[in-house]
Amino acid sequence: MLTGGLNMDFGLKNRLSKIFNPRTGKTVMLAVDHGYFQGPTTGLRDMKNIIPLIPNADCLFITRGILRSCIDPKIETSVCLRVSGGPSILGELSNEDIIVSIEEALRLNASGVGMSIFVGASNEDRTISNLGRLVNEAERYNMPVLAITAVGKEMVRDARYLGLACRMAAEIGAHFVKTYYCDDFHKVVEGCPVPIVIAGGKKIPEMDALVMTENAIKAGAKGVDMGRNIFQSDSPIGMIKAVRAIVHKGASAQEAFEIYQKSKKSSAVETVEAGMEKV
Repeated sequence: MLTGGLNMDFGLKNRLSKIFNPRTGKTVMLAVDHGYFQGPTTGLRDMKNIIPLIPNADCLFITRGILRSCIDPKIETSVCLRVSGGPSILGELSNEDIIVSIEEALRLNASGVGMSIFVGASNEDRTISNLGRLVNEAERYNMPVLAITAVGKEMVRDARYLGLACRMAAEIGAHFVKTYYCDDFHKVVEGCPVPIVIAGGKKIPEMDALVMTENAIKAGAKGVDMGRNIFQSDSPIGMIKAVRAIVHKGASAQEAFEIYQKSKKSSAVETVEAGMEKV
């Protein structure tokens, strides 16, 4: 049973079982919602690039516009829908509101909804209040809510700050929380009574991302909601398979890196062979 699941109704538990693999209690979420404030970022300019990745994810974190326009309704991967937004990367990111209703999430057959909170930012109180209102509506329909602890440029990503943000999210009613990995991450987990998944953050070398994933899982994280470190990799399929091996099979970062390298080599061979066929 997931942490924090003692008092959940059947519908809530059932939806969470679509996000968190029931066999392991963990999840590999693929975050592809970046365009809602960044526009056509690298790796997501053509959304066709993410299609091969979807079967390797337990859950797709996505906006309603991309879900409707780019994703095959026959996918078996569950969906967690981003429901907050407003400002672009050019403005004050904490100036977000809830922009998608629970009814819309139900129409799209989402297994969960997610929004950002900005603890310590100029609009902290509004985003926390928005989370409370979202939880109120979501509880009526047994819809799980993911709170994303967004971090501004001036904020330190340490255990004290992230522990504060995660605990606030849980206290307001979030059913699971997305946050960044940091030193002493176990302290963040210990202070949060609901499951935590880690954000991948900006693109870093593949081995570094895999070490971060391994360390987070060992410290008590229940999975990842990773985007750029997968779809901006030179072998996205290899990278998501490597992350999946750590999360669900307990592989080490080194073992996972070998999975990534093997997939990368296979892709290179297929590319060469395809080129020779055209000659």
